[in-house]
Amino acid sequence: MSAQTFYAVLLFSLVMAFTPGPNNMMLASSGATYGVRRTLPHLFGVSVGFPVMILLVGMGLASILLASPRLQLAMKIVSCAYLLWLALQIGRSKSTGDAASGRPMSFLAAAAFQWINPKAWLYAVGAISAYTSGSGTQLYQQVVIIALLNIAVSFGSTMTWTAFGAGIRHFLHTPVKLRLFNLLMALLLVGSVVPILLEIKESL
Repeated sequence: MSAQTFYAVLLFSLVMAFTPGPNNMMLASSGATYGVRRTLPHLFGVSVGFPVMILLVGMGLASILLASPRLQLAMKIVSCAYLLWLALQIGRSKSTGDAASGRPMSFLAAAAFQWINPKAWLYAVGAISAYTSGSGTQLYQQVVIIALLNIAVSFGSTMTWTAFGAGIRHFLHTPVKLRLFNLLMALLLVGSVVPILLEIKESL
């Protein structure tokens, strides 16, 4: 991979990782509700699970998905249903006091979530399609570089959004304020589902 391509991948990764999306909305809400320490398993699940997804997609998994319109549709439906359910759970979070008995997302759940995260699929397929070339060993080396790069980028973005949520936690000391913040995060999460719902409607 040339230096020019590497920097192009880095810029693309930073834009995709730090802009709002399902992972970032959930991490901000978790940081505000549970704090950074209790959100760490969720954070690491995204930081590890997403690069692993990129690696597997680059090794050929994407071609299986793209070859089956029915599988694509099924994944979109599952993705929308789960994201809407998560938005409901976030919207129902009431106070930091309730967080003592609640549970943030686990490492495995966060890692598995990447497989139905539409933004993760958009990035993985887009990056592999745009920034890799050749075949065999050369292709695999490029995929590994992109995956390793995204370990650092994903950790930086997940930590930033979690810290953002935790940083404003002291401003959300009343149940009403935290509830309003989580409702905003939930609405943004629902907003990310709308384009997928429109695609599903067109496919049916």
